[in-house]
Amino acid sequence: MDLLTWGRNPWDQPILTHISWDLLWASLFAGVAFFVAHASYMVFSAHRKRHAAETDAMEAARTDLPERIPRHSMAARLFHWVMAAAMFTLLFTAFLPIVGIRFPWVTWHWIAGLVLTGSILFHIIHATVWLDFWSIWVGPRDLPELKAEVLRELGHEVPGPRPGKYPLGNRLYHLAIVVVALMVVASGLFMMVRIRTPFFTRNPYLFSDSTWGLTYVLHGLAGVTLVGLVIAHVYFAVRPDKWWITKAMILGWITRRQYLEHHDPDRWAVHELPTPNSTTPNV
Repeated sequence: MDLLTWGRNPWDQPILTHISWDLLWASLFAGVAFFVAHASYMVFSAHRKRHAAETDAMEAARTDLPERIPRHSMAARLFHWVMAAAMFTLLFTAFLPIVGIRFPWVTWHWIAGLVLTGSILFHIIHATVWLDFWSIWVGPRDLPELKAEVLRELGHEVPGPRPGKYPLGNRLYHLAIVVVALMVVASGLFMMVRIRTPFFTRNPYLFSDSTWGLTYVLHGLAGVTLVGLVIAHVYFAVRPDKWWITKAMILGWITRRQYLEHHDPDRWAVHELPTPNSTTPNV
């Protein structure tokens, strides 16, 4: 399978032009293979949430907790769904023509790219100013949690830490999507110079042929990687055991029992849901 495609410039020199679209099918296969393998594994996997008896005891001891635990603010949910709409539009307009479905896709593609860029900029500001910025990131401090989760997956009862607001899998996925999304946005903004838009004069000679080739390769690699990442995300979103997380992204809250089953109260402090007239942000 070829990974890259090459062309010739007017001086008959080889130049890099794009990735091979064989990588699209490889990404699709990897995404489908992942959810089939994971679904099969989960049939035999130990559950990660606390046992019912332990949760009952914690619930009886934590009567100060509200019935509904705020998880995502309205601004965070709007960002998520706007970004999701932009992402699906980008993937469909990019890859449907590759598989033979022809339509005028370029305008829709760059508009969705600008929407994605704007939503990411908003999210960076929102997460930095109003949210706990570091709660979604992973680092060496998460090694004890990783070890405990692996042991629990193997069926062992260990006293290691449970997740704070975001489970370790969510944080690792966030890291991957940040790297890939920034790559696709940065390369896509440069590529807009080569098409006609209302914002600036088209200039296909801004970069050399080799630089343009590298830009297209990075954009293509990010695009096909997003295909696999989106398949994995949708798979986890629709799993019955993960539906409580998806529901929280719609409604903004989880129940007190779900909070105690899956999270460590010492690592994720919560407060009452704000009243309709309150301006206090959710945690």
